[in-house]
Amino acid sequence: MKLKFLLTVLCSFLWQYSGMAQTGLPTATLTPIPLTDLSAFKPVTNNWKLAKDVFFDPIKGGDGKITDGTGILVNTPGKGTNGHLFTTMEHGDVELELDFMMAKGSNAGVYLQGRYEVQMFDSWGEKDPKYSDAGAIYQRWDEKRGAGREGYEGHPPLVNVSKAPGLWQHYKIIFRAPRFNAQGQKIQNARFVEVYQNGVLVQKNIEVTGPTRAAAFEDEKPLGPLMIQGDHGAVAIRNIRYQAYGTEEVKLIDLKLTSYDNIKALTDFTTSAPKSEMDIDVLAHLAPATRDQFAGKITGTIQVPASGDYNFNLNLAWIPMDTNPNYINGAGELTIGDKKVLTVTGKTGIATGTVNLAAGTYPLTLAYFKSSSYWYARRNDIILTVSGPGVALTTLKAPLKVVEPVGAITLAVEDEPRMQRGFLEHLGKKKTHVISVGEPGGANYAVDVSRGQFLQVWRGDFLETTPMWYGRGETQLEVPMGSVTSFPAKPSLTFLADQNAVWPDSNAAYNNLGYDVSKAGRPVFKYTLGSANIRETLEPEDNGRKLTHTFTVTPGQEKQAIWCRVAEGSTITKLPNGLYAVGDKEYFVELVGKEKPVIRKTAQNTEEMLLPVKAKDATGVVKYAIVW
Repeated sequence: MKLKFLLTVLCSFLWQYSGMAQTGLPTATLTPIPLTDLSAFKPVTNNWKLAKDVFFDPIKGGDGKITDGTGILVNTPGKGTNGHLFTTMEHGDVELELDFMMAKGSNAGVYLQGRYEVQMFDSWGEKDPKYSDAGAIYQRWDEKRGAGREGYEGHPPLVNVSKAPGLWQHYKIIFRAPRFNAQGQKIQNARFVEVYQNGVLVQKNIEVTGPTRAAAFEDEKPLGPLMIQGDHGAVAIRNIRYQAYGTEEVKLIDLKLTSYDNIKALTDFTTSAPKSEMDIDVLAHLAPATRDQFAGKITGTIQVPASGDYNFNLNLAWIPMDTNPNYINGAGELTIGDKKVLTVTGKTGIATGTVNLAAGTYPLTLAYFKSSSYWYARRNDIILTVSGPGVALTTLKAPLKVVEPVGAITLAVEDEPRMQRGFLEHLGKKKTHVISVGEPGGANYAVDVSRGQFLQVWRGDFLETTPMWYGRGETQLEVPMGSVTSFPAKPSLTFLADQNAVWPDSNAAYNNLGYDVSKAGRPVFKYTLGSANIRETLEPEDNGRKLTHTFTVTPGQEKQAIWCRVAEGSTITKLPNGLYAVGDKEYFVELVGKEKPVIRKTAQNTEEMLLPVKAKDATGVVKYAIVW
């Protein structure tokens, strides 16, 4: 378990702080597989049907209910009708994305080339995920290995971020097919480069030596169809999109580094004399220099295999994440042939550019400089990625050491809740008075105590705090290490003249009084709303599968009623089991008590759910649970 946790931390750190996560990275244009009919698939058995909507009950289970229509594939296997689903499309290297929804207790899988399985499973709340859980690469099987040893090479997910059955989840899979020589002999194994579940990296660089158990084919080929398993349990699939790639690559050759002194702007390169020259084979400033001040111009040749648009992303990770956009610590510029592709400057140090190139070779120039020390990473490496026609997203000439050997600073949760005060980025804005709470069951959450706003919940590990403590801690952020569900930043409670009054974005009547700590180690938030006194708690239930939110209100002198804002989403729909599905089945709300909610439209054309606080002369309690 310690090794798996360290791997999770390392992958998170490498991905986030290499600048490759979420910001500025060009992504492939994915081709959708239409689900208006079944023509994109080989003949299907009766267990596969098209639907407009599907309901899987997370409480009672069962095959669920479907609404006639198109857009969703639903598998409800039965006796004699349990066939797999195969695409007519065959692929080698591929980037694949899809949404999936599990029925309670169900089991399925998506097989790349019909041979290598990424597991789908109802792993909701599983604390110790195995090779058979969602996000896993399923094991291989060989009975010749002997009893008890037949299964081998299974890879559990790095972290379990599975949602409740009946909710939509997401996979992003980057797969590299096996390689064969001219005689058809395999010379390289298939590899899962990366697998993301619900936005979280769960597999990294996993080699598979052959087809996994229950594959459709026991041999290995350069191409094969996508397969969805249909004989194990009910599952729904939608939004299948892919980009297939060839085996040819973009290459950088004959690289030369010319170093300079006293470069303060890109224009200085034209007037400054070079200091030294050297041949290089990686993109890094290898010339003698300090870590805080250096400049260089890398020249060479770029070779592209096919004609079309090529997307480049340049990450100069040593440029600061500073709050002042006018502060320039460095810059960079990429030119191919006579075309300026991109320029890096400003607070992020990342830029993208697209250039149309015919197949062939072109001169390449990459100029860059760093003028001071002002960010905690302090790296001298340069990260240049490219994707294009038939070319998967590729990092060009990366140094072997991506980051300096400083460990990520993380907060783990063991047997008791854990609290952390700090700054948190929420929906693109920095919140400066946040308390994040990690729970042993993985039902983590964050609250803005200065405004009385319930910000988000997440499953998985607790917090990465490197940006708070390493170096100067410039961004000061605490970063959730799981799959985040965010809520609009609005007050949880307010006064309303009636149930039709507009919910405010902020609340002048709110006065924060801090928090107590319960015997269980959880915060009990205290504040006043006008002259009313409020105590607010969040407690996990059902082994962390849901988070119960409780407000205890002692009324004051105000005549207006206090209301609680429970949820907001594109839609809020009451389900047959009494739960409410929020948005596109992003999470469920369970109401505790007999009070009927008010569900209404907002000015932003969303829907929100409100509950009145019944407390005229005595203490009132409002309670509901987030299930996800």
